[in-house]
Amino acid sequence: MQTSNNILGDSFLGSKWLNPDYLFNQGVEFFHNLFNFNIENGDQILSGYHTILFIFALFFLTLISYCIVRMVEIRRKERKHLLHEIAEYAHHQAEKEKKSQQGDAVSKNERWLKTLSYLFSQHQSDWKLAVIEADSMLESLLDQLGFKGVTLGDKLKSADQNKFRSLSSAWEVHTIRNRIAHEGTSFALSQYEAKRVIAIYEHIFREFGYI
Repeated sequence: MQTSNNILGDSFLGSKWLNPDYLFNQGVEFFHNLFNFNIENGDQILSGYHTILFIFALFFLTLISYCIVRMVEIRRKERKHLLHEIAEYAHHQAEKEKKSQQGDAVSKNERWLKTLSYLFSQHQSDWKLAVIEADSMLESLLDQLGFKGVTLGDKLKSADQNKFRSLSSAWEVHTIRNRIAHEGTSFALSQYEAKRVIAIYEHIFREFGYI
């Protein structure tokens, strides 16, 4: 009977890991040793925890600092971009207003503005058109002044130097216009020369308040 109790007490089915008393004693011993270990090494464990917490705190502080710096940089770039856009808009509006004022200052004569659009074109053929258009305007001016003739040349011949002080200048630019008409593409006209010719026409027109 005693042997049977020993077998059941010491080993259940012949294995100590299935013995409840053995497992209970092993558990008590484990927690006892763990408790003693924590007491004996408490300072070291606490120091390790502090080190780990310090590292984590330093990492998160660095991350937060980086995020703040990036946000400041982004805000600064956004503000700079916004100021640039405002400046560009203001400049565009100023240029638009300036051109509008210049257009009024240049002339309200649509034919003259059309002439200037040809003059400031990038094509040589348009520069020649500017001279031809200005010469046509000159003929209209002579008609208003009462000079008679079939062609512009005839009207210039009938013009009085005293009444038309820019007569010689008018002959000069009309001669260039005739060369453009007669020689066509073989007549080379630079934009610089076209501007000089148009400036002469402008002087004549402003003399009589035509533009």
